[in-house]
Amino acid sequence: MCGIVGIYNLNREPIAHQRLKSMADAIAHRGPDGEGYFIAEGIGLAHRRLSILDISSNGAQPMTSKDGQWTIVFNGCIYNYLELKQELQRKGHQFISSSDTEVISEGLAAYGPSFFERLNGMFAVGAWHHQEEVLYLSRDRYGIKPLYYWFTGKALVFASEIKAIMQHPSFSVKLNMGALNEYFTFQNMFTYRTLFDGVEMLPPANTVKISTHTTEIKHQAWWDYNFSEPDQKISFEDAKNETERLFKNAVSRQMIADVPVGSYLSGGMDSGSITAIASSHVDRLATFTCGFDMSEVTGVEANYDERRDAELMANHFKTEHYEQVLNAGDIKWSLPRVVHHLEDLRVGMSYPNYYISRLASKFVKVCLQGTGGDELFGGYPWRYYRVFQSVSQKEYFNNYYDFWQRLVPDTEKNQLFTREVFGQIDLNEPRQIFERVFTFNDSLKYQSPEQHINNSLYFESKTFLPGLFLVGDKLAMANGLEERFPFMDNDLVNFAQKIPIKHKLGNLEAMKRINENQFGNKRKLYQEFDDGKNVLRKAMMGFMPDKIINRQKQGFSAPDESWYRGENANYIKELLLSKKTISSDFISQDYIKKIVNEHINDHVNHRLLIWSFMNFEWWCKIFLNNEKY
Repeated sequence: MCGIVGIYNLNREPIAHQRLKSMADAIAHRGPDGEGYFIAEGIGLAHRRLSILDISSNGAQPMTSKDGQWTIVFNGCIYNYLELKQELQRKGHQFISSSDTEVISEGLAAYGPSFFERLNGMFAVGAWHHQEEVLYLSRDRYGIKPLYYWFTGKALVFASEIKAIMQHPSFSVKLNMGALNEYFTFQNMFTYRTLFDGVEMLPPANTVKISTHTTEIKHQAWWDYNFSEPDQKISFEDAKNETERLFKNAVSRQMIADVPVGSYLSGGMDSGSITAIASSHVDRLATFTCGFDMSEVTGVEANYDERRDAELMANHFKTEHYEQVLNAGDIKWSLPRVVHHLEDLRVGMSYPNYYISRLASKFVKVCLQGTGGDELFGGYPWRYYRVFQSVSQKEYFNNYYDFWQRLVPDTEKNQLFTREVFGQIDLNEPRQIFERVFTFNDSLKYQSPEQHINNSLYFESKTFLPGLFLVGDKLAMANGLEERFPFMDNDLVNFAQKIPIKHKLGNLEAMKRINENQFGNKRKLYQEFDDGKNVLRKAMMGFMPDKIINRQKQGFSAPDESWYRGENANYIKELLLSKKTISSDFISQDYIKKIVNEHINDHVNHRLLIWSFMNFEWWCKIFLNNEKY
């Protein structure tokens, strides 16, 4: 819901309306239904509106509290806003709208910035306190809604997307070499910097305060995941029943809207669970699936098309079902558009997300998404089992870091980067960044397998999950669509963290007894114990077809390994290995050529790295070279 923009000149220099408007116009796709502006001495706030709750003018932003002290711009949706509204009304606050925005402005008037901590939902907020002349920025617990800022020491500029900040006349694009190293290590950012030097993302569950006395931005965290204190006394049956109750409540909460709500339906457990509950709230729920042309696909990717299972569930729940089928040629058209909207390059092959959100936006304004179920309930057992019997913290780090170097290991960075770039990076920094994510209890000399797995759940919730949220937000909002994530309901998250690992992984005890050194193929072993989300699967029995509940975990991905060797091979070479390739200023073309040839000719699967090379090339074209597509 919406896009927000703000400028705060600490020296109180006046802000021109046209400057603020040009920034808001850069993210007009996030809010095609309206725009609004607030300008006072040294401060300017702008809003682009996607109308979801109270689509009348009463819900327009920027919005000022009735006492005249707070003016806010807000992007997101608050699912407990009706309960909070009733509480504020008992305290004497008056409301003229039925929007969640007004609940935030009045909540700030009643409680100040601590009110952000009480919100159950997704949000990015810029809030100006008139009397104090202080700007507050805050972001939701999980990092679902993005919020970027650029601080010069004299001014702070913030926005939902970086392209709005780029419209400020003092900003110039420069590549952050440390961020580049981080991206080509993890295919993600574990810090809050971006490829745009000087532009940072506000961390989740943070509120920052900026005044005329501010010399640096100090993050003030007010919440964090905690998987370290599970309730070992809870029985499996009780865990299953409470998971069912809280999940049903979460889906029900997130159905609230004054516009049509639909759901993605991939054919898997998470989206199927959401569809099962959501379809009971409306007569004919709209569901959306993205499939793939499999005519030239071989190997394990031959099973990537999920349309048959999605159709099974659509028929079971009597949804109004829509499908889009992608073929190999669809990447060429979509890739520059995907990069333009992502800006902040993150996880995996995301162009199918762009296409399915474009499809959904033709029928609904809100779409429910299954992201979060894996991270909370243990959906990636093959990741955990490779580290769960580590004998020490150091061994755990070594094993897990090896896995999360998803693109280029540190030992090959001298081949990856040009000599000039390699001289500017710190080769040790990615490992240091990786280790800083964790919050180990240093007093424990031994950690059990269960504790190691909970460490992994914490790590992935803090790193991989926010990357998925960013991709989901940017590519859905590119099409004027709001995505919601029922698994990220505060009550459900709080409970999921308390569920013991033995209830999440069904084969944990059997896995402990296995000597993996007896097996020649560890990968096969890990896949055999694909037993994640056990308590969630049992909670959904009776709601979903058994075939889906017992289905092996499969990510949402196109068969790019095959397509990169086939129809897309020439496009890859044309983009990455020509005289027009801009990224060769930073990335060695010899290394790219080696990777591409290994993939095409030697059948080494480099699809993740090739995708990232193509993303970065288009990033350079669009943001460094100002090229149009």
